[in-house]
Amino acid sequence: MKITAIGVNAAFSTGVFEDVISTEDALQLMLELARSPRFQDLSEEELLTHIKQYAKRLYNPKWQSNFLLEFDMPSKRGNGPYRLLLDVGGDVRHALKALGLSSSDIDGIYISHPHNDHIGGVEYMALTTLFNPFYTKEKKQWLGNQFIADKLFLEYTTWPNPPKNTKPDLFIHRKVLEPLTRAVSPGLDTVQGVPDVCLETYFDLHLVGKQENGKTITHVFQDGDETWTMKPVFAMHVISSSEEMPSYGINFEYSGGYNVLMPTDIQFMIPQQLDAHYRKADCIYMDCETSPFASGVHPHVSDLVKNLSTEIQKKCLLYHYDGYPDVPDNMFLGILEAGDSHTYPPEGFEPRYRINNNPNNDMNG
Repeated sequence: MKITAIGVNAAFSTGVFEDVISTEDALQLMLELARSPRFQDLSEEELLTHIKQYAKRLYNPKWQSNFLLEFDMPSKRGNGPYRLLLDVGGDVRHALKALGLSSSDIDGIYISHPHNDHIGGVEYMALTTLFNPFYTKEKKQWLGNQFIADKLFLEYTTWPNPPKNTKPDLFIHRKVLEPLTRAVSPGLDTVQGVPDVCLETYFDLHLVGKQENGKTITHVFQDGDETWTMKPVFAMHVISSSEEMPSYGINFEYSGGYNVLMPTDIQFMIPQQLDAHYRKADCIYMDCETSPFASGVHPHVSDLVKNLSTEIQKKCLLYHYDGYPDVPDNMFLGILEAGDSHTYPPEGFEPRYRINNNPNNDMNG
């Protein structure tokens, strides 16, 4: 399993504008400066003014706590690896483009909670894969040469959702599904003439976590000859109005006994109820604030430095909000920046125990 940080900034980051000169314009400018004697007598300020005429304003967006997970297994798209997005940012297009990817390269998404900096890219993922006739081989075969809306509207008297193997997976806890549906439904109800459009029109829906009947559903990903079991982990994030809003992080357990914990957004340090998860984990992706004023809805870096046990500090890969965290050397496992990636289990890891999973079983209780 490979995990890549594709965004590590705050929910309210808007990015910055930068003055840039393209390679082509830079070469033209160099030739102009070298050939024309009139530039020899210009002051430094006048020369800079001339150079700035070639500059263009480029928007450099900052996107949030999103991760790309890759498993060595067949993808829905027909070739490996299987790519899973952990949350989709305010707009995941930019994070994917930085890696040379688009929605066509993604097989599934997991949504931890319904804040916009975690669900803002859902509409992009849904619409671009639905209207992509080549998203999977099965999609192409199912459509034939028809447009998706015509296929659904003209061929059926009752409108089925597209087959499971023609659309990306959506992994979600049942308590996150309802607010996500409320948030994205108006934008997704755009398939011309087709009634009853819903999330299942766009995604192959997989409920994970504890169900109303008390059963806990996990999901198993094949990874070469081994497997990773994904299980949601409840954590309190914020009190929204008078109601709680949890964020469901993920624990990934390797069939050879290695644990990666990705709590997503949590409230202040480690809730006592999650202590066992942190102690069992071998690696923890920990969000942290670095602003002068702590919000109380994320761990602040000062708390992680002062109050986190040395044992847990050594397991933490910090991804940060606002500025780069100022922490003592070698206190944490590392500090992530966009584009950083790690492969698990790490090289040289010796299995401690074995988990027997059937990777052909799509949903496992």
